[in-house]
Amino acid sequence: MPIRSDLDGHVRVITLDRPERHNALDDATSAQLEAALAAAYTDDSRVILLRGAGRSFCSGRDVAQLGHRAGGENDLDFVRRHQDRRLAMVACPKPIVAAVRGYALGGGLELALAADIRIAATDAQLAFPEVRYGLMTDTGGSAFATVLAGPSRAKLLAMTGRRIDAAKALAWGLVDEIVPPEELDQHALDLCHEIAAHSPSAVAMIKQVVDESWHATLHATSRAELLAQVALFASPEYLAAKAARSATRRAE
Repeated sequence: MPIRSDLDGHVRVITLDRPERHNALDDATSAQLEAALAAAYTDDSRVILLRGAGRSFCSGRDVAQLGHRAGGENDLDFVRRHQDRRLAMVACPKPIVAAVRGYALGGGLELALAADIRIAATDAQLAFPEVRYGLMTDTGGSAFATVLAGPSRAKLLAMTGRRIDAAKALAWGLVDEIVPPEELDQHALDLCHEIAAHSPSAVAMIKQVVDESWHATLHATSRAELLAQVALFASPEYLAAKAARSATRRAE
């Protein structure tokens, strides 16, 4: 199973378990992840911990399925469905902590940024590589990065596709703490238990009040991303990149 869901006291631990692909999100993994999250929103847990098995947190959309749409779904519905999943994380009254190691790329970085708190290992590498395919962020990355790191740094990340390390991510505000890789899981779990020891109602209210200051921006930017990405899916640059990757896979 590409997703594991375990209860550790009051903490729901959801693990992306596809380490041979750096926990890349294909359709099956995405569906199971969202089912696990949806269940966690209403179960008896108080805090949700997101982590990745192996060397990485999540390397984003599996490039083997780049541009793939199951069941005849169109680009608009595909992007909107994935946006709604990230918005649901923000709307969830339970705090969500992401333990980030190795790669957090593209949609994987957006998944981490949708969490309330991010603890990163010192080996973490963060990036929005979509521009290299003629695309852009599309599940709130523009809004998350702008709120956390500022507009100039959000543009730098999205316009270059550069990877930044954990130290720079901490300095920019994209992660909240960094620890050695071997300490990451326990450190993040201890933080979750520390939060879970407090009143769930108070914690939920704190999350809601803090997020209220930027919810409107997140929703507006996400819908702007939706329209922009759908347009980019039809661009010559993206179609050429998609064709080149398909040819490479056939030759392998």
